[in-house]
Amino acid sequence: MKFRYLPMTHKDHHEMLQAIGINSVEDLFSDIPKSVRFQGRLNIPEPMDEYSLVRHMSRLAGKNASYDQYVSFLGAGVYEHYIPSVVNHVISRSEFYTAYTPYQPEISQGELQAIFEFQTMICELTGMDVANSSMYDGPTALAEAASMAVAVSKKKKIVVSRAVHPEAREILLTNAKGLGYEIVEVPFVDGVTDLEKLKEVADEETAAVIVQYPNFFGHIENLAEIEKIAHQHKGLFIVSANPLALGLLKPPGQYGADIVVGDAQPLGIPASFGGPHCGYFATTKTYMRRIPGRIVGQTVDEEGVRGFVLTLQAREQHIRRDKATSNICSNQALNALAASVYMSALGKQGMQEVARLNVNKAHYAKKRLVEVNGVEDVFHQPFFNEFVVKLSRPVKEVNAKLLEQGIIGGYDLGRDYPELKDHMLIAVTEVRTKEEIEQLAKGLEGLL
Repeated sequence: MKFRYLPMTHKDHHEMLQAIGINSVEDLFSDIPKSVRFQGRLNIPEPMDEYSLVRHMSRLAGKNASYDQYVSFLGAGVYEHYIPSVVNHVISRSEFYTAYTPYQPEISQGELQAIFEFQTMICELTGMDVANSSMYDGPTALAEAASMAVAVSKKKKIVVSRAVHPEAREILLTNAKGLGYEIVEVPFVDGVTDLEKLKEVADEETAAVIVQYPNFFGHIENLAEIEKIAHQHKGLFIVSANPLALGLLKPPGQYGADIVVGDAQPLGIPASFGGPHCGYFATTKTYMRRIPGRIVGQTVDEEGVRGFVLTLQAREQHIRRDKATSNICSNQALNALAASVYMSALGKQGMQEVARLNVNKAHYAKKRLVEVNGVEDVFHQPFFNEFVVKLSRPVKEVNAKLLEQGIIGGYDLGRDYPELKDHMLIAVTEVRTKEEIEQLAKGLEGLL
């Protein structure tokens, strides 16, 4: 064969066709009418040899704007944080790197213990009783929380703040359409959920109230007041929380949250051009048996030696289909391990220090940027590491010019919120320096 990195030979090809009783690959598609089949050749490059292909892909990758070459002030759900070298050292070990699912606990004790530690630390951060072994990402976890609330309450209405991440709300709408429940969005006022409007729409038919903490604009929601509204008519209180912010903020569990979800990406997981991520899902003992996905439990064997097993797997692969709570069939074990190693490396004091750096640097940046002509302070609320400013020029134009200066600008809020046209969401984490913040300020001064 011409391309030896393709494993199938012409002989293999012929033998497989013979085994299934056809003469050509074309016969596999004979049941599809020719009128709906693509005719002609796909507009893709011709095959390359292995060396040429590697060079081609490397050149394409070189066009990406990475954190190695650019200073980033872009957050909006994915953040650049410092990752201790021990994280990649541990997760690159072959016993973790190649592991999939610990179906045989007797040979998977290391991975099971790592997941158990992840669950334990998530419970400590969120103030909840039990957490699962992780989910695909934050929006997936949020959608599963809404579905669980509908199943538990037997109600068909989910109330969600517009200050929740727009992409998470889109996932909610998609799930709601399939599962037959209603999504009602509550507006925001001065960058936080409108509590008066929330009181109006949260009624006896409400299965759950969902807010984000900090919210999409970086602001700290009033969970104490929202909890009262959510529980007034026996609905569930769901909080989507940034786990790193919980190093400083009072955990949602202490505000009476029933379910706390979020994305563990800030905990030792690189941005990686959009994924993969690691969602977490925590709840109270009351709803422990309704939690989606899987839970690792600690036990002892017949000799009294500590061990770990999968337990409470309420999914259709393990129980009757009509009794399953979710079709989530896996978890992000490797990324959950990265989060566990990150939290272990920093410890409680380290988590607090990193969170405090995020707050201090973000507040310094906002103070400096609003001094620039053409940059306007918009909302006046406590915030974590993101804030909103209004620019005198379209954000898209400003970001294009900033990129030429080696700066990745903030998120264009006008993409998701028409009322916030020319508004930029800026993220400042612990890795940003005073000089880099000054570089952004000078860049904006020259453009505005």
